[in-house]
Amino acid sequence: MAAKDSSVHLVTGDLGFGVLKPYWERFPDQFTNAGIAEQNMTSFAAGMALEGKTVFTYSIGNFPTIRALEQIRNDCAYHEANVKIVCVGGGFVYGSLGMSHHATEDLAIMRGLPNVTVMAPSDPSQAQLATEAIYAHPGTCYLRLGRGGEPELNCPSEGFQIGRAMPVFDGNDAALLFTGAIGDEVLEARRLLAAEGVSVAVVSFPTVKPIDADAIADLATRFGVLVTVEEHNVVGGFGGSVAEVLSELPNPRARLVRIGLDDRYSSIVGSQKYLRDVYGMSARKIAARVREVANA
Repeated sequence: MAAKDSSVHLVTGDLGFGVLKPYWERFPDQFTNAGIAEQNMTSFAAGMALEGKTVFTYSIGNFPTIRALEQIRNDCAYHEANVKIVCVGGGFVYGSLGMSHHATEDLAIMRGLPNVTVMAPSDPSQAQLATEAIYAHPGTCYLRLGRGGEPELNCPSEGFQIGRAMPVFDGNDAALLFTGAIGDEVLEARRLLAAEGVSVAVVSFPTVKPIDADAIADLATRFGVLVTVEEHNVVGGFGGSVAEVLSELPNPRARLVRIGLDDRYSSIVGSQKYLRDVYGMSARKIAARVREVANA
């Protein structure tokens, strides 16, 4: 992007150097290390954006979002500034560092801000498409990433756009809706269920806000059970967004089941895979929950 547009600027909160080094070596005048000062980083980005720049801020977990919430709200979103907030380490990526590094409320908080677009791609291909999309999209955007190295899920990419859900597999017995890097668990859960003769559709939602209400309404007419999966608190996040859509349908057929962190902080530490299993987000526990509700 920067090779085509010198108005793009990248600001980091003193991390990500292994990832960002090729960028700053090629475009040194379009890079700033703001230090471990995410609130200042965000206000600095807003000022640059209001002078015509498109600014990407970058930090891990909660730091570019919850720590800088007032600056995002007052300086970026209120002014519809072209600031693209990038979080690496969504969910339990940094699980071994404890709850201060568990990003499990960010989707709810960011989608609650007017004028903020919220993206949570599921694999490297979606991450690239989402980055290109928010670059072209006016205003403040939030891009929630994993840690890197996530497997390619081979989700369809044709027609990718902000606000559009992406069907991955069709099915008959239930539909699994997911957002973010939890997709590997979802697809493995589908495989486990298929081996038992349970047929589930899978739909990827790389955009949490604006949510694809038309896709949800269509799924609600086709399936008796919709199951949302997110590496996030079930309150206010992706599942909450789906619930809001369903609540306004005239006669929704579908029952909604939300899988995620059950309105709590994690009081334990461990790897991402370990914490996913503890809190019911592993493939085998997703499959067990779908099996339970599909047969109810």
